[in-house]
Amino acid sequence: MISKATHIADTKGLLGMLPTIEAPSPDYLFIATENARCSKSEIFIKEGDHVYLGQTIGMRHGAFFDQPIHTTCSGTFVGIEKHYHRSGKLVPCLKFLNDHLDEWDPSLKPRTQEEIDALTKEDYVEILKNVASVGLGGSSFPTYVKFQGKHEIKTILVNAIECEPYVSADHRLMLEKPEDVIEGCKLLQKAFQCTDVRICLKSKYHDLIEVYTEILKRHHGSGITICRVGNFYPQGWEIAMIKAATGIEVETRHLPGEYGIANFNVSTVAALVQAIKYNRPVIERLVSVTGDGIRYPSNFKIRIGTQLAALIDMCGGFNDDGKEKVVILGGPMMGASVPSIDCIVSKTVTSCIILNAEAPKEEPCIRCGSCVLSCPTHLEPQQIMAAVKANDKERIKALKPLTCIECGLCTYVCTSKIRVTDFIRRAKVIAKLP
Repeated sequence: MISKATHIADTKGLLGMLPTIEAPSPDYLFIATENARCSKSEIFIKEGDHVYLGQTIGMRHGAFFDQPIHTTCSGTFVGIEKHYHRSGKLVPCLKFLNDHLDEWDPSLKPRTQEEIDALTKEDYVEILKNVASVGLGGSSFPTYVKFQGKHEIKTILVNAIECEPYVSADHRLMLEKPEDVIEGCKLLQKAFQCTDVRICLKSKYHDLIEVYTEILKRHHGSGITICRVGNFYPQGWEIAMIKAATGIEVETRHLPGEYGIANFNVSTVAALVQAIKYNRPVIERLVSVTGDGIRYPSNFKIRIGTQLAALIDMCGGFNDDGKEKVVILGGPMMGASVPSIDCIVSKTVTSCIILNAEAPKEEPCIRCGSCVLSCPTHLEPQQIMAAVKANDKERIKALKPLTCIECGLCTYVCTSKIRVTDFIRRAKVIAKLP
């Protein structure tokens, strides 16, 4: 009998071998007015207005930064509708009728090589602000912030580990757009005046290692190298990646920049080319649609703002097995479950996982310690869970739940099938209270 873990590994491996399908640009596209980091917004256009591709049509406001909102098609602004976001929340979305002409905003002028060579790190900050560049691995952290650090950067790590089960969008990007990855690395070298760039890959990704070893022969002396790291989850967590790649252990409440390290997701690095060279925001991305609940798992290149239901249709729909489905945006370990396929694919959606729903019976905790042994941040999940149940606020704070990265391992290994991670999330909310 094939185990669930084996099925997941096989699914990810097979999907990583399939070429990316370029999904047709839909007739209607939707852009959320808010996201996990920006809860307020102002819109600069009105219903009936014509818009260009890549046009700035609004501004999201967060606690510490603002983020421009861009169109992902040319056409007409129809109005506002509510749809589900990757956060699992129902949010207002700007609806656009796509004219399929893809007329770029005339103000977005490409830069000559001479102009690019003359850019300073401060120029990069302004460019990346204006194009709303964010971490495309799912974090949505503003890219420009990493360029504002005051510490000298000695090593740049490109996170191409993609350690979540099922997901293979970054894998396909690296195979299909290696020139963008390498060019993005060189832009980072120029901005930070740092030659040491390490592309971090799991040791088992033999195809990527072989391809990039060969490609980098053409860039001899560039300072760009392949760094093999472990094959475990969550190796893609930045703290684990930094330790594996450099031997440096970043302490809690400290930033990688303090240790001379800057790290970027590989999709973010590739997108730098569009931002710096062409002055364009991200309008499309690669997304994995997979899982045991979907008929034909596939990798797609899609226009940002595409409805999830359209991607499911392109995969042949759900498996017709009569089982209830669970829909997750992002990886199955750290992604968010959404209550409906009436969901919009935003720029930070790496994948859509469709799983057959399982309802394992939850048993009482037997204090086996599996959650403690598996926690990458060395927490005591069982103790935190007990403190939450007892509503012991002081005990919760003492157990430091805010260091949890919500990797989901405590839930995954629980022999009693308890959703331990949910208790940790509740603890984090309580710990923030005065």
